[in-house]
Amino acid sequence: LESGSFEVDTRPDGTAALEAVTGTEHYDLILLDIMMPGATGLEVLEQIRGIERLKSTPVVILTAKGQDADRQEACSLGADDFLTKPFSPKKLLARIHEIIDGD
Repeated sequence: LESGSFEVDTRPDGTAALEAVTGTEHYDLILLDIMMPGATGLEVLEQIRGIERLKSTPVVILTAKGQDADRQEACSLGADDFLTKPFSPKKLLARIHEIIDGD
């Protein structure tokens, strides 16, 4: 992502990610893994969608858990996309551009 000219902010767990996105920084897009310590990506997504100023911030779920139930839950919670690992970095970068640029 950094080579694609994005500024990247990483956090070690779901709790820290939630603290970051609910702080004063603005994020154009949020990437979450379902399996994170502290709070899962789905728990973080649910919290994000409950915050008015973050409701329209795009969220992409990246996960090794590719079951349909996980995809359905992520979509029902408001995820903008769901990519199963392993995935091509080029595919991720292209998808991020599509979401941010509205293509």
